[in-house]
Amino acid sequence: MTADNLVIAGKSFSSRLLVGTGKYNNELEAISSIKASGAEIVTVAVRRIDLNNNKDSSILDYISPEKYTILPNTAGAFSTKEAVRIAKLGREILNGKNLLKLEVLNDPKTLLPNMKLTIEAAEILVKDGFEVMVYCNSDYESCMKLQDLGCVSIMPLAAPIGSGLGISEPKKIQKIIDSVSVPVIIDAGIGTSSDATIAMEMGADAVLLNTAIARAKHPVEMAMAMKLAVESGRLALKSGRIPKSDPSPSSPELGVIES
Repeated sequence: MTADNLVIAGKSFSSRLLVGTGKYNNELEAISSIKASGAEIVTVAVRRIDLNNNKDSSILDYISPEKYTILPNTAGAFSTKEAVRIAKLGREILNGKNLLKLEVLNDPKTLLPNMKLTIEAAEILVKDGFEVMVYCNSDYESCMKLQDLGCVSIMPLAAPIGSGLGISEPKKIQKIIDSVSVPVIIDAGIGTSSDATIAMEMGADAVLLNTAIARAKHPVEMAMAMKLAVESGRLALKSGRIPKSDPSPSSPELGVIES
């Protein structure tokens, strides 16, 4: 098979599964699950990063920037000003790297994106040289606006964060996938491996998830399942499914030897 890499902001990745680092029971479980997922991009809330931390369990001790592409995110930001401040702090901590996952939220309960403020923050950050991967809802006009502003990836939620509901509005997601020219990464709401496969079969470029692995009964095994699900969905998309039609026999009707 020829290489079929995910390309974001000119950077190439062999895995189309991105994972987070929160909600695990312990550090060992997180390390093992992230490794089992095969992910090369790992997103971390800037609030959790502290390179000056002298404790034994700094988060970057087990997801080293030398091994993974660390994707800092502005989780916890509820205003444009706060999101921009967190983004700049993350760039400073990670030695000037500009790749960023932008999140500007409505409220701490639903964690749904505030699209007005997200667009405002994206415009500021793109102008400041950030490579913005943006968490957003499935509103077509907003997604197109974010692309036009120069965001390097559009990341519509499948369903509310941590809900495990799967792709709740597939028609809206499909329209975005079909229209946006930058990578579309399904972010939030994935519950199990079949959800990830469906997202990839729809034509999403990648899937980002955290809770579905971290809160599974067996996180390491679920991480492996998600890895295979994303690969399977991508391969199925490229293989080309048969068109839906009326039933037809799977065996040939001509040339059959009569008894």
